[in-house]
Amino acid sequence: MRTPRTDEEWRAFHAIRRKVLFENRGKTEAYNENHPDDSQPGNHPLILIYGEEIIGVLRIDVVGQVAWLRRVAIREELQRAGHGRVLVRLAEAFARARGCDEMLSNAAVEAVEFYERCGYTRDLSVQSPVNSVRVRKSLRDVIDSVRHEDSGSESR
Repeated sequence: MRTPRTDEEWRAFHAIRRKVLFENRGKTEAYNENHPDDSQPGNHPLILIYGEEIIGVLRIDVVGQVAWLRRVAIREELQRAGHGRVLVRLAEAFARARGCDEMLSNAAVEAVEFYERCGYTRDLSVQSPVNSVRVRKSLRDVIDSVRHEDSGSESR
């Protein structure tokens, strides 16, 4: 997973987002390839490459110790093959490497069960945008379990 580097990679990034997140969901608003949020400091548009092909995209917005998953999408013909789960795990590692201890997302209603299978819980204590549900996952548990495993292996 990395930032798109070439014009071709940026075209693929936007094509996946447009198709999966706008056209397939029947969104009527126009997709904006130059949306200002994609270039804000702390916001990281990223691609998932499998073999030599871009198969997934997302943006991670880092705000303090919280990372927001935004516009997560896997190419339509490659969905339900485990690529989304890999993308989310890589996003969590990306966030931990930047000092984040929590992941949040306003997940589309149809994606909530996917996030739950990835260890996220619904946060019904906050108002989410229309047709979405706030989901969250603590990265502290992951960090603590890694530290515990590391310290356990050193004492053997």
